[in-house]
Amino acid sequence: MEATVKLEISDAEWEVMRIVWTLGESNSRQITEILADKMGWKSATVKTLLGRLVKKQALTTRKDGNAFIYTPLIAEQDAMDSATRALFGHLCQMKVGQTLADLIDDLTLSKANIADLQAQLAEKAKTAPETVACDCLPDGCDAMKQEA
Repeated sequence: MEATVKLEISDAEWEVMRIVWTLGESNSRQITEILADKMGWKSATVKTLLGRLVKKQALTTRKDGNAFIYTPLIAEQDAMDSATRALFGHLCQMKVGQTLADLIDDLTLSKANIADLQAQLAEKAKTAPETVACDCLPDGCDAMKQEA
C-alpha cells in the first residue's frame, strides 16, 4: 500500500512530531517541557520547529486562551512509511533484502511483530522472483562488472 504522504522534515522536526503523535494534540508549553528534558532544547528552538512544521502542513494549530494547541495533520504510520520508502528508493534494489535483514537484526521486535513479518514474507515468497535486478545503472550493475 503506497502512502500518499510526502513529509520532508529534519531529525529535530521528527522529535517534535513524535511527541505530538504520541499525545494526539499538545500545547507548546507541554512540547517544550518534554523536549527540554529529553533533548535539552530551549523554548525558542521548539517554537521555531513548531512553526516550520505548521508551514510544512505537518501540524495544525489553534489558539486556546493564551496557548496554541498543535495537532498532527499527517498520521504517524503514513509519515514513517513515506520516509522508509524514500530511503529505500535510494538503495540498489538488489541489496534491499540484505539491508532489511541487517535492520531486523538491529531492531527489538515483539513476538507479534515477528509473526506478522513471517506471515508477510511467506505470502510475498509465493510471487517473488528468483533474483532482483540492480537498478543503479540503466543496464544494471552486472553489465559494468562484465566490462571491467
